[in-house]
Amino acid sequence: MRSRKALNPNVDFFSASLYHVLGIPTDLFTPVFAASRIAGWTAHVLEQLAHNKLIRPESEYTGRRGVPYLPLERRG
Repeated sequence: MRSRKALNPNVDFFSASLYHVLGIPTDLFTPVFAASRIAGWTAHVLEQLAHNKLIRPESEYTGRRGVPYLPLERRG
């Protein structure tokens, strides 16, 4: 991924090898991954509801600023 798309692989990339070795069909990789995350997602929702606020991780934008908008049909 790094060499082809300049992206670091996420956990799905490494999970796929394990799922393959376990004999899980490729079409089920995404549902199996999502099922393993449901408890965490549910905990986040319950925490947000209990405090009546949306919790977002803090981040700082480091990209370019003031870049003019270019319509999709003109993008390369």
